[in-house]
Amino acid sequence: MEKKHTVLVVDDETKILEVVKSFLEADGYRAYVAQNGDRALKLFENVKPDLVILDIMLPDIDGKELCKMIRKKSKVPIIMLTARVGEEDTVQCLDLGADDYVTKPFSPRALMGRVRAVLRRYADSAQVVADIISFRQGELEINCVSREVLVRGAPVNLTAVEFRLLQTLAKNMKKVFTREELIQAVYGWNYEGNDRSIDTHIKNLRHKIEADPKNPLYILTVHGIGYKFGGD
Repeated sequence: MEKKHTVLVVDDETKILEVVKSFLEADGYRAYVAQNGDRALKLFENVKPDLVILDIMLPDIDGKELCKMIRKKSKVPIIMLTARVGEEDTVQCLDLGADDYVTKPFSPRALMGRVRAVLRRYADSAQVVADIISFRQGELEINCVSREVLVRGAPVNLTAVEFRLLQTLAKNMKKVFTREELIQAVYGWNYEGNDRSIDTHIKNLRHKIEADPKNPLYILTVHGIGYKFGGD
């Protein structure tokens, strides 16, 4: 029997919680809801969700701060809900470690599509042939089964999207990827967000794996085209 995924939904609006919980359960997920950050943290520790849907605006702990707190202890996929639609706000969500974002008001069915896509990407990132890929005399190691990344022997906490992005680039060292190609590899064809979100993930990834993010050795920019992997 296929394992049911557990989803934690955090929003201070009762109606949104009721609707999203109803749609999640109709799709076969176990759904838990919280209307504030304190309750969300307790549920997170108790139910260990496979995915978190998190509103930015919460009455106690700010949703952005809560995202950072979760990301420090877990690689669980996070979808942020935001009423803001500016590019700066969406980039900020991704900077915080979120894997995807949805702007309010949203279609519950569209949100369910995002949930399925994020969980699928998270699961697919482990489905590769090689177990461990090592670069530059072991300074960077990617374990494609356990989804662990080591930099000079120290573990690095990557989000699901960051890991998928690094894995895609590292397994295709000679290929230069456009942003559109990376979106297809990381998000799938159904992604509706701004293709510049890839730039934000690249920036975050560089800060985590590069000794000097401004002069990267691994994630290289090919001006006018996109990105490629520069490890050896």
